[in-house]
Amino acid sequence: MTTGMKLKQFLLHEKRAGVDLPYDLIELIHEVSITCKEIAATVSRGELSGVLGVAGSENVQGETQKELDIITNDIMANHMSVSGLVAGMGSEEIDDPIVVPAAERGEYLLMFDPLDGSSNIDVNISVGTIFSVLKAPLGCKAEPKLEDYLQNGDQQKAAGFVVYGPSTVLVLTTGQGVNMFTLDNAIGEFVLTTEGCQIPEETTEFAINLSNKRFWEKPMQDYIEDCLQGENGPLGKRYNMRWVASMVAEVYRILVRGGIFMYPFDSRDPSKAGKLRLMYEGNPMAMIIEQAGGAASTGHGRIMEVESTGLHQRVPVCLGSKNEVEKVFEYHARADNAA
Repeated sequence: MTTGMKLKQFLLHEKRAGVDLPYDLIELIHEVSITCKEIAATVSRGELSGVLGVAGSENVQGETQKELDIITNDIMANHMSVSGLVAGMGSEEIDDPIVVPAAERGEYLLMFDPLDGSSNIDVNISVGTIFSVLKAPLGCKAEPKLEDYLQNGDQQKAAGFVVYGPSTVLVLTTGQGVNMFTLDNAIGEFVLTTEGCQIPEETTEFAINLSNKRFWEKPMQDYIEDCLQGENGPLGKRYNMRWVASMVAEVYRILVRGGIFMYPFDSRDPSKAGKLRLMYEGNPMAMIIEQAGGAASTGHGRIMEVESTGLHQRVPVCLGSKNEVEKVFEYHARADNAA
């Protein structure tokens, strides 16, 4: 039994069991977990730290930054830039790649959203950190170029997120399934509590911001309208709707009990394919969902097959229980065929 193992112990156990896990990747994941423990402590202090509220600046997407967006970004960037494990980093909060000193470069690229769901922080709703690990094409030999970061989701070496809620939980995949580690504050370690997460294929629960319905493509409007008709509609079952406005909280719920989460294409700004970022949210969450037996789609194809064209590229997202995601895909396919 591996349940109860500390994070690094578990990863080393997996390597000894034959899983392809390089030691430097194990160390990188461990260092990210240490950073997330510091972020968890910062977030948990809330108003006591005097860091809630708006920072008075915008990120590259034009979104108003919270004080904690900036603080948590700096915690992650400063810690990992001297870890000797990354050649460069990309952050949702920074326009350009984060440069790592030549003497500190490692073999990997780290992409991260330091505080997903930060719009909820002032009202004490669960937030989290999302991360994705890519191999640096030239390792530590040269400073990575922008195109080195633009790898599709199938090239990820690991992906995970930490949700800061009633308990702090690290969800992780290295391509061999999905495991959950709960932070034991008594010993200051992430401990394996759920091994081999599997998402139920069927669900009667969907999560979407229904107030934006008028801006969606018609296939998505039709699907949601059919969900709302319940057992009297063409889908033949009664649905419940959830919406937390925190992707880490939504995906964690899906991993625990199934469901489907959607942030579809929005016509208000046709130049942006969606709200969520491919590199920091779409790809890592898609890898986790697929490794847990679910599906992750743009509505027109797999998220992890989307060609990366920019560090802050946006993408429509529909992920969760496999059969329900496939229904959404079918609605879009019928519309495409008719067109």
